Amino acid sequence: MPRLSAEIRQYLLVTGNYWAFTLTDGALRMLVVLHFHQLGYTPLQVALLFLFYEAFGVVTNLFGGWLGARIGLNHTMNLGLGLQVVALGMLTLPASWLTVPWVMGAQALSGIAKDLNKMSAKSSIKRLVPADQHGTLFRWVAALTGSKNALKGTGFFLGGALLATLGFGHAIALLAASLASVWIFSLACLQRDLGKASNKPRFRDLFSKSPAVNTLSAARLFLFGARDVWFVVALPVYLATTLHWNTAGIGAFLAGWVIVYGVVQMIAPYLTGKRQGRVPDGRSAGSWAMALTATPAIMALLLPTTSPTLVVTGGLVIFGILFAINSSLHSYLIVSYANEDGVSLDIGFYYMANALGRLLGTVLSGWIFQEWGLAACLWVSALMLGATAVISLGLPRHTTHR
Repeated sequence: MPRLSAEIRQYLLVTGNYWAFTLTDGALRMLVVLHFHQLGYTPLQVALLFLFYEAFGVVTNLFGGWLGARIGLNHTMNLGLGLQVVALGMLTLPASWLTVPWVMGAQALSGIAKDLNKMSAKSSIKRLVPADQHGTLFRWVAALTGSKNALKGTGFFLGGALLATLGFGHAIALLAASLASVWIFSLACLQRDLGKASNKPRFRDLFSKSPAVNTLSAARLFLFGARDVWFVVALPVYLATTLHWNTAGIGAFLAGWVIVYGVVQMIAPYLTGKRQGRVPDGRSAGSWAMALTATPAIMALLLPTTSPTLVVTGGLVIFGILFAINSSLHSYLIVSYANEDGVSLDIGFYYMANALGRLLGTVLSGWIFQEWGLAACLWVSALMLGATAVISLGLPRHTTHR
C-alpha cells in the first residue's frame, strides 16, 4: 500500500468500504425477505417492511449529496457504515420485540446508510480520476459498480445460508460485528475532506441540475423500477411458493445471478466499444435500453405455456446481462455529467431518482404479485423499460458536458 499513489490507496479504501457494506446489505435483504416469509407474512407485507428502506433512500440521496459537498465524502461514508451497524444491532433483539414498526425502523436506518455509502463511493471516483480521462473513468466506475454487485450476490447467498444454519438472530449479530470492525478501520484511514466542495453549496443547489443530469435521472428511475417490480419480492416468493425451492436454494440462485450481473458490469467497457476506442454516450444508453425492454415481455408471454423454471431461470440470465450493461452505462454517464466541484450534489440527485425507482418497484412488486401474479409484474417491468428507452433519446450524444 505505501508504494501506491495516494489516489489509488484512497480508491482501494473506498472500494473496500463499499464491498464490506454491500456484503452485509445483500445478506440482510435476503434474511429479512425469507425469514418473514417463513413467519407467514404475505408478499405485500414483506414488501412494506422495505418501504422505509427505499423511502429514506430517496431523501438521503438528495440531502446526502449536499451534505457530502459541505463536510466531505469521508464523513458521509463513515456515517453510512456506522448507521448500518446500528440498524443490524436493532435486529439482534429477541424475536418477540421484532414487530413490524421496529423492523421498518431498522430498515429505514439501513436505507439511509446504504445510500450514504453508495453516493460517497461513486462521488469519490470523480475526484480521483483526471477530468479528461473518460476511458479510465468508465473502467473505474465499472469496476466499482460491478464488484459491488458481485459482492451483493454473495451477500444474498450468505443471507440464505446463515438463515439455514445459524438462524435469524445469530446471523444478524455476526454481520453487525464484522461491519463494525470495517467501520473502525475506515475512521482511521479514509482521507479527510475527500470530495468537499471549494464553495459551500446552498440549499437551493439541491435542485439546480443540468438537463443531462435531469434526463439521466428520469431514465434511471424507470430502469430500476423495472428491475425491482419483479425481482425484489415477487421473484423470491414465486420461487418459494410456486416452484417450491428452499431458502438456501433461493439464496444461492439469486446470489449467482447478482454475481454474474456484477461481472458483466465490470466488463461493460469492453462490451460497449472500448476495443474500438469508443466511450459510450446518450445514444448508447438508448440503444441498450431498447434491447432490454423485450426481455420481460417475452418472459410474460412464455410463462403460461412453457416450463416456469426454464422461463424464470433462462429469462433472468438474459435480463441480468442486458440490465448490467444498462446500469453500468448509467453509472458512468452520471459521473461523467456531474460537476467537478461538489460532485456529490449531482450524483446524490441522480441516486435519489434511483432510490425512488426502487421504492416504486418494491411496493408494486408485492402488490401486483399478490393480486395478479408474476406475469403481471413482468408486463409492468416491460412498460417501465420502454419509458427508460424513450427518455434516453434525450441524452446528449457526446461525453463532454458543462
